[in-house]
Amino acid sequence: MAKRILVVTNVVTDALALQDALRKAHDGPYETQFASSLSNALEQIQKKQIDAILVDLSLPDSEGIATFEALFEVASKIPILTLCDLDDSLAVEAVGLGAQGYLTKGHFSSYLVPQSLRNIIQRKAVEQAAYIEKARAEITLNSISDAVIGTDMAGNVDYLNVAAEHMTLWKREEAQGQSINLVMPLVQCENKQAKANPIIQVLRQDKATTLTPGTILLRRDGSEVAIEDSTAPIHDSEGNMAGAVMVFHDVSATQAMAVKMAHLAQHDFLTNLPNRALLNDRIAQAIGLAKRRETHLAILFLDLDNFKHINDSLGHAIGDMLLKSVTERLCACVRSSDTVSRQGGDEFVILVTDDKSAENAAYTAEKLLKSLAAPHSINKHELYVTTSIGISSYPADGTDAETLIKNADTAMYQAKERGRNNFQFFKPEMNVRAVERQVIEANLRLALIRNEFSLHYQPKINLESGAITGAEALLRWAHPQWGMVPPIRFIRIAEDCGVIVPIGRWVLREACAQTKQWQDDGLTIAAISVNISAVEFRRQDFVEGVRTILAETGLSPNCLQLEITESVLMHHAEGSVAILQQLKDMGIQLAVDDFGTGYSSLSYLNQFPIDVLKIDKSFVNDIGASKTDGDGGIVSAVIAMGNSLNQKVIAEGIEKQGQLSFLKAQHCEEGQGYIFSRPLAAEQFAKLLRLGVTAHVPISAVMPN
Repeated sequence: MAKRILVVTNVVTDALALQDALRKAHDGPYETQFASSLSNALEQIQKKQIDAILVDLSLPDSEGIATFEALFEVASKIPILTLCDLDDSLAVEAVGLGAQGYLTKGHFSSYLVPQSLRNIIQRKAVEQAAYIEKARAEITLNSISDAVIGTDMAGNVDYLNVAAEHMTLWKREEAQGQSINLVMPLVQCENKQAKANPIIQVLRQDKATTLTPGTILLRRDGSEVAIEDSTAPIHDSEGNMAGAVMVFHDVSATQAMAVKMAHLAQHDFLTNLPNRALLNDRIAQAIGLAKRRETHLAILFLDLDNFKHINDSLGHAIGDMLLKSVTERLCACVRSSDTVSRQGGDEFVILVTDDKSAENAAYTAEKLLKSLAAPHSINKHELYVTTSIGISSYPADGTDAETLIKNADTAMYQAKERGRNNFQFFKPEMNVRAVERQVIEANLRLALIRNEFSLHYQPKINLESGAITGAEALLRWAHPQWGMVPPIRFIRIAEDCGVIVPIGRWVLREACAQTKQWQDDGLTIAAISVNISAVEFRRQDFVEGVRTILAETGLSPNCLQLEITESVLMHHAEGSVAILQQLKDMGIQLAVDDFGTGYSSLSYLNQFPIDVLKIDKSFVNDIGASKTDGDGGIVSAVIAMGNSLNQKVIAEGIEKQGQLSFLKAQHCEEGQGYIFSRPLAAEQFAKLLRLGVTAHVPISAVMPN
């Protein structure tokens, strides 16, 4: 492709001579264009692709070095040669300003003219390519996140990219020529001792290397940053070493993340307590130490009582805050040498090291019980939570972490069964109960699917008229191999494992549906009573679930009476008031079950929209029998209080005539118990309703027990 040469001169003979020389050139072809003035030249440069410019500095509209400067301003990337007389100083000056050379007038016909022109054009192209390559490398190095710093053979800095400037806080022009040890001082992380810069090693050994882990860069302002690097020698075209370059980056965030991940792998994310993995490791170490010293250690397994109720009723955010509050109290009750661990949910395990005797573990457990029993102030709520604790010890109850934790867990369930808010030491016979518990739990989960549950109904009697006023629905479990399983054996387990929720919904739906069926069949029953567990009552969807069941079964809300124990209501009294009011607004009757066994305050009892107080059967049994309350003083007080609060009082567990006579004399309104009838299957209870039997005629006379 022909090279376009622009000849700028108003001397016609010079223009013709150059045209002729370029036309005859063997290394052509050349396409010659002419301009007789600077303005015309500038116009052509703007319009056409020009490969080289030959210019006479003396033009009609421009004179001297200003001519070159005007051209160079708009065509700095195009090779420019001046046309000059011999010994013209302006030509030399133009070269100093960027001209590629000059041609002497009178010698334009020489074959050297096109050859020189060709060489200059090629050199300019090479220079331009090199410039582009350098610019590309510069942009690339300044675009990467890694810092790059280079030195000469003396170890003095000759290059920094933008990232290196940010890392070291040295500007390139300030670092230029400075020693690498000044610009990049390095120290060891552990002891802050100065360490040699790897560039010095590379310059001595002509071999690539890397920094040792834990290297810290001291920045210009004295701040520190952890770095990793790779350092390599730089060689010239002949293979001789010409310097060194280091590529490095900030690893502070990476190291912090690694530390954090290592911590999270061994700690609970919510409470920051050691998790199961770290606890097992510490127990193993403690066992090794106890074996050498011939001492003991104890494992305390804690499960919070009623935590699930709080979590379900107030939400997980409140539950999480409560767990953090519990964690603070647990840690305050133990020594720094002990380990408090969260196993998950509301379960905690405490390792008590160097335990001299069982009394020490018991002392720690008592401190824990007392500390946790105090109210927790969480987000304007006064929350009460207790704990059940199981204790195992090394070496009596196990010689490894897994066995010790399992046995402490087993003992904890024994504490639950003994009323909660207490501690129990592990005994070998507890394993039998633990296995039994697991079997019952597994079968409970299948019982609903297999339709093994049924309801029996115990009549409630008006003690004045003897009429049947309603019934209490009682759950029965007929296992295909075990036969009838007493509620005392499975209700607590169902509550602990959460199965009580679907079971409770089944009971409520079945009781409501059966009552509606009796009413549709023309049988008179004022209300059906259903017991509500603590787990159900504290669920956020409990009220809506009751509403849905009533809608599905068609039973009128005023025919449903929900029985909630006194202790459940008082566990979170403010929340209980809100739930009870929603139920009351629906028209449902509300009863306090097992009244007298809890810790109600009269002020709260007055706030609860309660319709019925049920006197616990333990007080009824004491009438005429107990030395402390043989005269039924507690029962009389409850009846009087209920009457004063306009609440119906029902006595449960009436079995003897003397008890019945006393209750009638005290004007107790209703009662239930074996003296009237045992719980009956639905068909038997329907027969009872059809007969219209009253308590004046013993039910046993018309209905077999």
